[in-house]
Amino acid sequence: MKKIAVLIPCYNEEKTIRQVVTDFKEALPDATIYVYDNNSTDRTAEIATEAGATVRYEYQQGKGNVIRSMFRQIDADCYLMIDGDDTYPAKHAREMVDLVLEKGVDMVIGDRLSSTYFEENKRPFHNFGNKLVRYLINFIWKAKVKDVMTGYRAFSKPFVKMFPVMSGGFEIETEMTIHALDKRFFLREIEIDYRDRPEGSFSKLDTHRDGIKVIKTIFSLFKEYSPLKFFGWIAAFLLLIAIGLFIPILITYIETGLVPRFPTLIASCFFALASLHSFFAGLILDNIIRNERKTYELKRNTFK
Repeated sequence: MKKIAVLIPCYNEEKTIRQVVTDFKEALPDATIYVYDNNSTDRTAEIATEAGATVRYEYQQGKGNVIRSMFRQIDADCYLMIDGDDTYPAKHAREMVDLVLEKGVDMVIGDRLSSTYFEENKRPFHNFGNKLVRYLINFIWKAKVKDVMTGYRAFSKPFVKMFPVMSGGFEIETEMTIHALDKRFFLREIEIDYRDRPEGSFSKLDTHRDGIKVIKTIFSLFKEYSPLKFFGWIAAFLLLIAIGLFIPILITYIETGLVPRFPTLIASCFFALASLHSFFAGLILDNIIRNERKTYELKRNTFK
């Protein structure tokens, strides 16, 4: 029998955790429900235990740190990750798990944005941020992911055990999506319902601070996973500056035979050299990444 683990990272979710645990026990009676308490100051852990969940603790603050511990410590054939805020209905759980166990999908993404998210969510900056992150990732990685930052996902064992968790906070979902795209894992998205938090429950996501972290994560991973493109864009930008500075000097030289603006000429040469250096840096790093990707693929072939 395949082992299913439901993973619920929690921080001060006493208002909703009982309902979440109860709903997923009914939807997946053959699964083990794990609630990881992340330094809650309320009765989250106590209520989760009463509801029948296995409660563990992660004392390093941040959702990414919690997920790192979950992925390291729990052994299963399928992992279903869900937030403890009761915003995702359990009715989609069986379909997501079956896609992993029966269809060989590595990551199933619960797509809120194509469903009720924009009607239910009352925070306009969150809505804008989700759209911006989705656009950036799809543009950079030439993908068609509909919901990048959803907290409702199912994973295969190879994905979980071979995913290097680097993020410490809410940017973890973005990191998961980019890693899956870069390493060509088998992805599927299903449209899910979304409901806003019940009264008395509050989001721990800081729209501006965590939003900036997510954007930084995107460009950091872009640099790491696709260095030739990243540094190639920088090289092209620097070259355009160099050309823009050089053309007026060239025209003046053709007309008069003189170069009256030596500082501008020097600046133009500087930008041209910087462009060249950036391009070759990207080329060298790209060769390193290609070799690392080959090694990663070989590890996937031998993973059991």
